[in-house]
Amino acid sequence: MTYMAAASTPPVLSQRRKIVVYLAVLAGMFMASLDMQIIATALPTITEALGDLELFGWVGAGYLLVTAAVTPFYGKLGDLFGRKRVFMVAIALFTLGSLACGMAWSMQSLIAARVLQGLGGGGLMTSAFAIIADLFEPRERAKYQGFSSAVFTLSGLIGPVAGGFIAQSFGWEYIFLINLPVGVLVIAVLAFAMPSFSPKRSHSIDYLGGLLLAGSVTALVFWAEEALGGSYSGPLIFILPIVVIAALTAFVMVERRAAEPILPLSILKNRQIALTLVMSILMGVATLGMLNYFALAMQMITGLPPAMAGLLFLPSSVGSLLAAIVSGNITARTGRYKIFPVIGMALGVAALYAFSFINAETPYWAIGILMFCFSICMGLQMQTLMVAVQSSAPKADVGAATGALTLSRMIGASLGLAANGGLLHGALQRAQNALPADVVAQLPAPLPDLTPKAVQELPPELGARMVEAFAAAFSNVLYFGAGLFAVGFLLALLLKDVRLPVQNKKTEENGAAMPAVAE
Repeated sequence: MTYMAAASTPPVLSQRRKIVVYLAVLAGMFMASLDMQIIATALPTITEALGDLELFGWVGAGYLLVTAAVTPFYGKLGDLFGRKRVFMVAIALFTLGSLACGMAWSMQSLIAARVLQGLGGGGLMTSAFAIIADLFEPRERAKYQGFSSAVFTLSGLIGPVAGGFIAQSFGWEYIFLINLPVGVLVIAVLAFAMPSFSPKRSHSIDYLGGLLLAGSVTALVFWAEEALGGSYSGPLIFILPIVVIAALTAFVMVERRAAEPILPLSILKNRQIALTLVMSILMGVATLGMLNYFALAMQMITGLPPAMAGLLFLPSSVGSLLAAIVSGNITARTGRYKIFPVIGMALGVAALYAFSFINAETPYWAIGILMFCFSICMGLQMQTLMVAVQSSAPKADVGAATGALTLSRMIGASLGLAANGGLLHGALQRAQNALPADVVAQLPAPLPDLTPKAVQELPPELGARMVEAFAAAFSNVLYFGAGLFAVGFLLALLLKDVRLPVQNKKTEENGAAMPAVAE
């Protein structure tokens, strides 16, 4: 079906109005980011209340699968129908999903509600970054996207603490219900502050291409979660990769003929964009797919209790925020961004290699420094890669390019969680197989299933032996991540050292912004 948008001239926004829209968009991003952090510490309480422990993982996996599936649609729909309309739909779906989560009466109903949340959450990040790209010219955009990292830092700092506190003090339902007033407020602000603008172009929705891409991504994530994580066996391990390849092949054929492709293949011919997307997948595996295992490693190897291990993540949050803001401001002044992913990738190799030497005697301050350095490598590349994609894509395809980058990070994070878990589990299983039978008989559970608390309750000599085995196994994960950073470093060197353009001087003197974002 084809729709014709009404022709109109893009309105121009004052700096004050731009900031109001920007803050509303950040609030929407905060909702999605906090939701992924706040649920972690509340899940044990939720499981205790709703039962069905075997479905524990699907509370997160269901959200992840749907988010990955719909992300490509949001970027393209924003290009076709305008950012405002699409972003408000995403917020509405996410808010309704939050209400449904708070009213869940069983684990199955909670998973279904999380799927509804994912339908909206898949558009919040993609549409938010696309709106920022429309609001600010390239150099100024780098600065404001650096500030946007504060959203992820703040959610990382308060999410786990808030989740446990709310679940214990008010009830687990309220970790979802607190999204309702925020969602309503964001919708109201955008309705009045964000101008209406419809692009003058024909609209032909590429439903088949979108479904094929969503199907291939869903199959890939499902395979990674189940097969690489070591929790599934059977014919689907071999069938799902074939499904992924077949769906992607059909997707390419459809996109070549589509009037309005959901992911224009032309943008992939741009070397800057192609390199950035590959780097984003690698970094999703090596960073977002790695962080969940750091807390486990620090508790297991150093014997720290959960609360103290959580405090060691504070340097990580601060480092990521500082790196993003500093790199964003330097890019805004100089117009250059290539140096930051190059430095970030090199620092990632060094940080993960250094982590492999951590043991029970390592001072806490040394672990804090390593966490700080690791987070700097994340902050240096995440926002600058977004700037690289958006500044390289044609204006009509900025939303699609932004969605492709968001999707690549999500795929990387999903693969990372599964691959790193599989590496760790496999190494621990091999370590157990190498232990004498009398030693294995003393363990309260198989080595891969031992918790930090169970290890600490073992006799000192046996406990130290298990810690040593875990440290050796975790080194496999660290070496894998360091190798990915090394590949990312080589790819970063291949990026063109472009210089972003300066905003039109006449526009600056009038105090006006770039053309306003579409409705």
